[in-house]
Amino acid sequence: MVLGKLTWEAIPFDEPIPLISGVAVYVAVLAVLVWVVVKGYWPYLWREWITSVDHKRIGIMYCLLAAVMLVRGFIDAIMMRAQHALAFHAAGYLPASHFDQIFSAHGTIMIFFVAMPFVIGLMNFVVPLQLGVRDVAFPTLNSVSFWLTAVGVLLVNLSLVVGEFTRTGWLPYPPLSELRYSPGVGVDYYCWAIQISGIGTLMTGVNFVTTILKLRAPGMNYTRMPMFCWTALASSLLIVAAFPILTATLAMLLLDRYLDFHFFTDVAGGNSMMFMNLIWAWGHPEVYILVLPAFGIYSEVVSTFSGKPLFGYRSMVIATMAICIISFTVWLHHFFTMGAGPEVNAVFGIASMIIAVPTGVKIFNWMFTMYGGRVRFTSSMLWSIGFMVSFLIGGLTGVLLAVPTADFQLHNSEFLVAHFHNTIIPGVVFGVFAGYVYWFPKAFGFVLDERLGKWAFWLWVVGFWVAWAPGYVAGLEGMTRRLQHYDNPAWYPWMLLSALGVLIILAGIGAQIAQLVVSIRTRAARRDVTGDPWDDRSLEWATSSPPPVFNFARLPDVSDQEPYWDIKQRAREAMQLVTPEPEYEPIEIPRNSPTGFVTALFATVTGFALIWHIWWLVVLGLIGAYVTFVVFAWRDHTELVIPAEEVARMDRANREARAGYLRELAR
Repeated sequence: MVLGKLTWEAIPFDEPIPLISGVAVYVAVLAVLVWVVVKGYWPYLWREWITSVDHKRIGIMYCLLAAVMLVRGFIDAIMMRAQHALAFHAAGYLPASHFDQIFSAHGTIMIFFVAMPFVIGLMNFVVPLQLGVRDVAFPTLNSVSFWLTAVGVLLVNLSLVVGEFTRTGWLPYPPLSELRYSPGVGVDYYCWAIQISGIGTLMTGVNFVTTILKLRAPGMNYTRMPMFCWTALASSLLIVAAFPILTATLAMLLLDRYLDFHFFTDVAGGNSMMFMNLIWAWGHPEVYILVLPAFGIYSEVVSTFSGKPLFGYRSMVIATMAICIISFTVWLHHFFTMGAGPEVNAVFGIASMIIAVPTGVKIFNWMFTMYGGRVRFTSSMLWSIGFMVSFLIGGLTGVLLAVPTADFQLHNSEFLVAHFHNTIIPGVVFGVFAGYVYWFPKAFGFVLDERLGKWAFWLWVVGFWVAWAPGYVAGLEGMTRRLQHYDNPAWYPWMLLSALGVLIILAGIGAQIAQLVVSIRTRAARRDVTGDPWDDRSLEWATSSPPPVFNFARLPDVSDQEPYWDIKQRAREAMQLVTPEPEYEPIEIPRNSPTGFVTALFATVTGFALIWHIWWLVVLGLIGAYVTFVVFAWRDHTELVIPAEEVARMDRANREARAGYLRELAR
């Protein structure tokens, strides 16, 4: 057939919830596109954003994508909790097949398309600025990475209205994910969405490892790098080492499904437990790919709002790299029940406890940084303190699960689900929220409303505990995860309480949206004219807000662990800027390129065609992607030159505003 397996039966006409919600989403997207075109904004968006290779613009687009998908994934969470509240001695309102798709989509979206883009977005925006350089090592590759992530998002959401999504959970365990038990296209949607976006993530890892190791400002050796750069480096190294495992594992599963191979089939020499080993050899490092940059954010925030240098900088570096290494030695604790034997389980159980030690070092260092400091309880600082308290409890439950005998009782229960959320939400979500508020004025030139920001924090924290503390109790009472309905009356009150917690979190999200709206409407009064609204310590605050496209008129010469704080201290003493105006020179920056966007178009076509077995379209998509690569490789002009006069004009305005600010500080 010309359209492969694609027929009208792929549209879920018999399931009104996904059909109506999917149509509503695509109508809303179409309406926004029409509005953009009618208002004449399209040329600006194309020139300044869609084709941009500026790391700051790409970072903002990553964060925007993550925020949109956070709302999408949270809607799934509301639907699941509503189902549990209604499904005691009843079927609830969601059919079993739809419920399975929802919990699978929720986990997939939150890990791959919320946490990952948010973390990578903040890394993109901040790391080159903190390193004192003009951009990442490979700017166009950075754009391609982002747009491939967007392709994964598109394919996952396309499954709402064309076909179905996987019903296997956020990780497609065989034999359930094999063709015999999942003959539809749901698993294929999952695999190709993750494969395409995973390639983009792998390229991001290579990009940041190269950037951090090779492009630091003059004088910035490894022991002078900000802690966020260290955690970004560790995360990127983990990406480079772990994501090829994910790519290979999903490739083998696709070969099983498409070409009747037998890697994971449990027949003809296959072994489904090999999938568990491989997927978690990626999966547990993935936890630290997400958490380590958040640890870097907390380090920056706690130091800034305590008014002190980070306590134990070198021990923090050692702890970061220790986590990076040990994270590859703990994956088997995800399936102690597999039957590997007491010796193997003991080794991995001990490693799982050991990895808590460097994390504990970080907690104590943050506490000692706050001790004796003049702590300012801004919303960023509140997110950081909320993380320390919540993550400590989640980490202790993790140590409990690292004991194989305890894990045998708690495996696959609601206790495990509560533990996972008790680490990922404070460890990652609170971290990116702290970073979002902290670096927002650097990105957009005005600070966010603190009152609404604190409301959002308290609603999130209270809602989080009301939603997930009941999971520990229900799990200890024997409730397994992924139940579409249940009959045990002991679980019912805990499910009602958990649903209430989700509603409180929803109010927190509403407060964050209100914070953004109010801040935009009152941005004139919130303007940051100095580039340093928090009296900060690292180099990103030495630029204007927002920074110019070239970041620095002259690359800074670093001679201290906190270079910008050192500049300010000397300026306060001298009551003037200590460095004279530099001799301005023309600056070369990379030209904008549509390569990333065009590649994404062909990747979308190819991915969709592979899902539905439209082989002629696969060939066209691959040819288009290859042609795009050839055109990019043979381009004539790769750099754009900003004249020295323009550089001088932009830098003098920033220096004048900063000089006035420093004079005020010196009084």
